[in-house]
Amino acid sequence: MSKEAVFTMKLEPELRSEFMAAAQASHRPASQILRELMREFVQRQQQTQAYDDYVRRKVEAARAQMNEGQHRSDADVAAEFAAKRAALRNTLQPPQA
Repeated sequence: MSKEAVFTMKLEPELRSEFMAAAQASHRPASQILRELMREFVQRQQQTQAYDDYVRRKVEAARAQMNEGQHRSDADVAAEFAAKRAALRNTLQPPQA
């Protein structure tokens, strides 16, 4: 990838000094570390956006199902799973003499 763009930024002198010392201690150019940090930031932002889009689509689908009457009440779901738990308990309990 061509490195033709220049990026200028302002920061505190102490932060610059600490960063440059850390970069030198890691035997890596400061520009390489900054590129990696930028790539990681962009990737995190893309992942966050993708997740937000996924959640939005799920919520929209759920709302559409609710509007179409394709839903069950909390009581119905609770009763179904109470029955499943009871059936599972019955299969796990040893027979009584």
